[in-house]
Amino acid sequence: MSEAYPDCFGRVNSAAPDYGRRVPANGAAAGASAAGSSSRYPGPVAGFGRRLGAIFIDWLLALGMALLLFRSAAYGSAESQIATLSLFALEVIVLTWLTGASFGQRILGLMVVRTGGGRLSLWRVAVRTVLICLVIPAVVLDSDGRGLHDRAVDSVVLRPSA
Repeated sequence: MSEAYPDCFGRVNSAAPDYGRRVPANGAAAGASAAGSSSRYPGPVAGFGRRLGAIFIDWLLALGMALLLFRSAAYGSAESQIATLSLFALEVIVLTWLTGASFGQRILGLMVVRTGGGRLSLWRVAVRTVLICLVIPAVVLDSDGRGLHDRAVDSVVLRPSA
């Protein structure tokens, strides 16, 4: 059972790998591999290092935009910090909703999908991003490498190129 999925520009890639297979919730059929992926999800789960790298790239982008757009706010001031966090959240929400990955995730070859496959709705992306901005839900991981922010909205970060 193979189903095509849209790439970052919305075109359908008919030569896509089959990420539609699933096993029972207890993972008895295949379990997790050494890389942290589990066949319970529609593809290989991204590792913590790549996810951390992606958020670092997104934060640097937001910081640069804040410095350019809000020149009157001194770097390190409360206004600068709020501007950076707001631009970070806006970038992650818009790009994840429209393309399935933030700028940093796209660069590192990651994508965010529902655990059963498919795109996240806007409300799921927004809740996920707010939880990432709170930091703690993003660094508390389950045995599959999913953060609390992913579990809360039934999402998973995949590395489809793996």
